Amino acid sequence: MVLQSLKNCLWLSCVVRTPKACFRSTASGSLVIQSVSNDVYQNLAVEDWIHDHMDLEKRQVLFLWRNSPAVVIGRHQNPWQECNLRLLRQKNIKLARRRSGGGTVYHDLGNINLTFFTTRKKYQRMENLKLIVKALKALRPQLDIHVTDRFDILLDRQYKISGTAAKLGRTSAYHHCTLLCNADKFVLSSVLKSPYEGLKSNATPSVPASVKNLFEEDPSLTSEMLLDAIAKEYAMQHQIDHHIMLINPADETLLPGINDKTKELQTWEWVYGKTPKFSVSTCLNIAYKGSVLDVKVNMDVKHGRIEVCNIDLPEQWLPPGLYSELVKNLTGSKFCPNETTALVTTLLRVCPQDDELHSRWSLLCENMIMLM
Repeated sequence: MVLQSLKNCLWLSCVVRTPKACFRSTASGSLVIQSVSNDVYQNLAVEDWIHDHMDLEKRQVLFLWRNSPAVVIGRHQNPWQECNLRLLRQKNIKLARRRSGGGTVYHDLGNINLTFFTTRKKYQRMENLKLIVKALKALRPQLDIHVTDRFDILLDRQYKISGTAAKLGRTSAYHHCTLLCNADKFVLSSVLKSPYEGLKSNATPSVPASVKNLFEEDPSLTSEMLLDAIAKEYAMQHQIDHHIMLINPADETLLPGINDKTKELQTWEWVYGKTPKFSVSTCLNIAYKGSVLDVKVNMDVKHGRIEVCNIDLPEQWLPPGLYSELVKNLTGSKFCPNETTALVTTLLRVCPQDDELHSRWSLLCENMIMLM
């Protein structure tokens, strides 16, 4: 084991990290970049910036990055369908929507992200994945890893350790993928399980898979070793120096306009508002004074806002005027617990001063908020 560790150190010794000097969009030659930030929105913004601003005819780029806990959904996905939003809020885990397609992934510092930038003509997803496998095999020859026809990387022929997504522009393209090193699998499985029922959508669904960390196979590995091995293999294949350039995704002098891109990726309109149209049809079982009240709810949601809202309440349970006011105010509002909470709080102030009525109203509103 000591001999193997020494061999790995020597093999990776030529990988050097350097500051941002000489990073120019007009320069030529391939480049390996690593983000010094663990913020998911900043790192996704770097992807956008490179895609939009760098001349990929002159240089290809490998971008390496890691994120603090976050769930990242594909461009055409529905967050309510893909993950447990209530649990994300409780655990303070960020939700981000990327520009590429594909499925939902969980990121934390035990997960490595790799983005390969080329022109559209030179885009080769399979070759990129083979490069990763070759790098891992050079580091640990005993690893049983291979690329599938679905562009996943499997460990031991059954466990997914890498998923893939891509964005193909008019002239530029990028392919990005994950690599599970030592991610929290309990959190991963918990947050990527939607509790929402009665949701119908044409959004792109994720394909569930059994996953495993590389560190479970070989605890002597580290994320830095894996990053360096991949960077070295990329440098060898592109015949460049084994340098990893460190960049700060908030540096406007290096990446003009980057902070605007970051802010846009954090907006409600992007994360939730870009969700394809969907409907919710469910029955709320509200416990009240020893009995259970069935309340049928049907909603159509477009651009993240409630377009149509119908709540079927038993007669006499709430005054018709109050119920109608709730439906009226929900229609056109965001399908969002914060906005709905503010809305119902305002309505509660004009509710008749009757304790039982207040209790019934509060129960209905609490259950409506739970839908979101």
